Amino acid sequence: MPSSFWRISGARRAPALIVAAFAVVLVAMGAGRAAADSNEVNVYTYREAKLMAPLFEAFTKATGIKVNVISASAGLEQRIAAEGANSPADVLLTVDIGRLKEAVDLGIAQPIQSELLDKVVPPQYRDPEGRWYGISARARVVYASRDRVPQSEITYEELADPKWKGKVCIRSGQHIYNNALFAAYIAHHGEAKAEEWLTGLKANLAQKPSGGDREVARDIAAGKCDIGVGNTYYWALMLNRDPDKKAWAEATKVILPTFKDGGTHMNISGVVLLKNAPNKANAMQFIEWLVSEPAQKLYADMNYEYPVRAATGINPTIASYGELNADPLPIAKIAENKKAAATLVDKVGFDN
Repeated sequence: MPSSFWRISGARRAPALIVAAFAVVLVAMGAGRAAADSNEVNVYTYREAKLMAPLFEAFTKATGIKVNVISASAGLEQRIAAEGANSPADVLLTVDIGRLKEAVDLGIAQPIQSELLDKVVPPQYRDPEGRWYGISARARVVYASRDRVPQSEITYEELADPKWKGKVCIRSGQHIYNNALFAAYIAHHGEAKAEEWLTGLKANLAQKPSGGDREVARDIAAGKCDIGVGNTYYWALMLNRDPDKKAWAEATKVILPTFKDGGTHMNISGVVLLKNAPNKANAMQFIEWLVSEPAQKLYADMNYEYPVRAATGINPTIASYGELNADPLPIAKIAENKKAAATLVDKVGFDN
């Protein structure tokens, strides 16, 4: 496959059209392995290509290896599985533990053997069998009204306290970010306590779960609720990069919750080395570069996430939330409880 076709920018073409066009060309040629090139690496990502462009360009500048990108908002694991042995994909970049688990469950991941990754990435942020590694972390936190919520500390357990009745906003309980939080609650307290907690949280909702994390901040700013749940980076993006939504961030504050006898729930953006990677050596070079100091700093400032490399500085906006007491619960343990969490959401009628 000509590299000129592969090297695409999400800033210039609609991702859906790119994916569709690529599928047609791949089938027509009948030889996905032709994507192999000694000077390229083919990345499938859930991040927008435009957003990730500075990171990819920095890697190319450092190594001379071109990064070819396919980006989408859903379905990449299934796509790779369907492409099978002919898949041109070398690396999958994900935005949630759920997608990493799905890649493993579909059999599209291969173990990564890297002393560097084992040294840099904390054990709780990597698969015990090496099939995925976290490259950055984010916290699931509380957005709270600056005017109506004086407290600066809160636990996840407290979200079910009746004092918040009619005052909580949240997106769908089945969304991958909330599913991971609920799965972590199960890991900490067991399914029975998690069901009780979800029932109490549901009773405190100001409205039917809807929208996204940005809309949670919007509704707090509008007075529809006093607190809500969102990821750390959304608040920073609203404050610093979206003039239309800056007022929502300014009307709210971020509180870093903790589990009782635990820490703040963390999720990860992760990387998978794909089973049929045609450019494995380049893929490994890319994956290891992602945890280098320059890449970690760039990733942290682009996406407002916590670096997994301990020595890398945190973006000032994220640091302004306060000192992070990250929950030591392994991400793999959270993944084990995702199905149970989804079942409980339906059982208590959380989204109804």
